[in-house]
Amino acid sequence: MIKTLLIGGFISLLVHGIGNGQEISAQAVNDAVTASISDQPAERSPQPDPALVHLQVLLDRAGSSPGVIDGLPGENLTKAVAGFEAMQGLPVDGKPDPEVAKRLNDDHHIIGPYVIAPDDAADLVENIPKDYAKQAEMQHLGYTSVAERLSERFHMDTNLLKALNPEKKFIPGETISVAVIGAPRTGSVKLIEARRKSGQVIAYAKDGSILAVYPATIGSEDNPSPIGRHKVIGVARDPKYVYNPKLNFQQGKNKKKLELPSGPNNPVGTVWIDLSEPTYGIHGTPQPNLIDKAGSHGCVRLTNWDVEELASMVKPGVKVDFRD
Repeated sequence: MIKTLLIGGFISLLVHGIGNGQEISAQAVNDAVTASISDQPAERSPQPDPALVHLQVLLDRAGSSPGVIDGLPGENLTKAVAGFEAMQGLPVDGKPDPEVAKRLNDDHHIIGPYVIAPDDAADLVENIPKDYAKQAEMQHLGYTSVAERLSERFHMDTNLLKALNPEKKFIPGETISVAVIGAPRTGSVKLIEARRKSGQVIAYAKDGSILAVYPATIGSEDNPSPIGRHKVIGVARDPKYVYNPKLNFQQGKNKKKLELPSGPNNPVGTVWIDLSEPTYGIHGTPQPNLIDKAGSHGCVRLTNWDVEELASMVKPGVKVDFRD
């Protein structure tokens, strides 16, 4: 009965449009697809939409990542719907039609409670300077706040996390509302496709089925990604970052080689998947909200949580195809 209501409500969402800038709250998100959805406004609200948060969390659970869960419309959300359609063997158009709704919905809450632990407030840094030379002087490029740490853990935009918890101070002992994202994908990846024009990374199993789909930044006009087929050489977790302007690019006025410490705010995030093409890899980012919205220096950039999931499913020798 619950699933029937959810599907019916989701279809109502598709027919009548997204929410009209509703107030964001745990209850609003959990009830979004069964609520009365008004006609889509001429101008969409810049505020997170409960119905879109609901959809993004369901896609995240299903293995077709929307990137940052922010409750806002955009290309990464459309690509996530298209990725889910491909995983399910449905016609791919990026539109959450009734059949997509039927296959996505489950009986679990979208937003749930989380009690902030003492460890969540440990090892924070005051700020992350933009200058690589100053970053190189630091011991660790860690999180700058509890909110940033928990946003990343629950795949959320920090602004959405704070909007869902307007009265919270984000200190140990507080109970806050977070996205219920589910367990990471598992399996053994046989092939990775990096699709440059669509800005997607697709991970395939040995039988050709799709294990996971991720939004990605894949090179840029000034620094294009490598072409053709390459291989995974290895995986480095919590990597340090070696900045060498003679091999890659120049950041600011830094003309000397620098070694930046590890941490989630490291330029390559929390994981580096090394490729057979020298200096290129698949890696994380300190700015997950910019995935496929700002170019990279030739590498493949994913959110930290997406690249961590992908890294757990690859081994040396896995093929990586760069396609248009």
